[in-house]
Amino acid sequence: MSSTIKKIEITYNSINASNTFTNGDIVSGHVSVDVAKDCQISSFYMKFKGKADVLWSERHGQTTHVYSSKDKYFSVRQYFIRDPNSKDDCQSLITHQSGETYSNVLPPGIHVYPFSFQFPLQNIPSSFKGAHGKIVYMLEAVLSRSMRMNSKESTMINFVAKGDLNLVPGLMEPQHESKDKKMKLFTSGTVAMDVNLEKSGFFQGEGLKIKAFIKNDSSREIKPKYCIYRKHSFFARGKRKVHTKDLIKEVGTPIPPSASENVTQVIAIPQDLEPSILNCSIIKAEHRLRIYLDVKYASDPEIKFNIVILPAHQVPAVATAPAAASDFGSGPFGSFGNPNPPVWGFGPQQPPPGYQPAGPPPPYGAHGMYPPLNEFANKY
Repeated sequence: MSSTIKKIEITYNSINASNTFTNGDIVSGHVSVDVAKDCQISSFYMKFKGKADVLWSERHGQTTHVYSSKDKYFSVRQYFIRDPNSKDDCQSLITHQSGETYSNVLPPGIHVYPFSFQFPLQNIPSSFKGAHGKIVYMLEAVLSRSMRMNSKESTMINFVAKGDLNLVPGLMEPQHESKDKKMKLFTSGTVAMDVNLEKSGFFQGEGLKIKAFIKNDSSREIKPKYCIYRKHSFFARGKRKVHTKDLIKEVGTPIPPSASENVTQVIAIPQDLEPSILNCSIIKAEHRLRIYLDVKYASDPEIKFNIVILPAHQVPAVATAPAAASDFGSGPFGSFGNPNPPVWGFGPQQPPPGYQPAGPPPPYGAHGMYPPLNEFANKY
């Protein structure tokens, strides 16, 4: 910051204990500007935006290749002070409660400007941060003065998309797979399993029930084991970068030789487990359930299912101006603004100028790398 603009600070109001927002929620608050001496402002605005970024590099011989990609979901501005030389008549201009525009000359002191935006109702992905990419939603204040570098301040907003069982077709349909394997070397006989899931879409905090018939016609005891793991995929320039990590591991009751049993295992999905992200074209966060039979001195037969982790049901936020806004008015802090600034995008029928909807999620096969939910899971 310059010596004249001492500080710009963005404050937004939380609407729940977890400080998260979802589709249609209002993000309201204020931005304060601490000015050391009289100064003239060319323009001052708040920007609300959402985007995804992917970046990684690879070394091939003596050459380093950089892979990057971006996906923008929306970007909208609310101006407090508009540049008089601007030719853009579509700029949204915020005024005082009295209807007057803000002065572009600021005396010493702290000046407070309230804002209010709304998250789109359309299908956009949750906030995300991974090894080679991120999905972010941000508030940014930009103050411009003649012959000076712009003064900026920003803050991140944690967005969690609404859990939607219609996100991928077939989430409520049962899944079934079977596997048998003939043992060799130190173990003789065969083992087989027939596994059923009630569905493939699960909310955070829900129990994932696995029912299986396991037949052990081998010479050794076997243990059914269960693992939920995640797969992060990043896409850029026709390339893909993948990271996997085991999240939950459980072991079932051992099955003795020459025995058959019906077994049921319920895995509790943690409340804070990262939701699946399937509606971003350059970043995927997917989940798999792996069921395998642990056989000593033999390779383990296994079955994999694609599963989708959905955000837990959230209490709808009240789309009203925050109580703190009632404090805006005459006071010791210099200039104050309209306590109920217009809300961008409130209501489903009127998206603002410049808003670009995210569109429907791409199909699994869009990159030639994603099988349908209920097919070819064992390949991944």
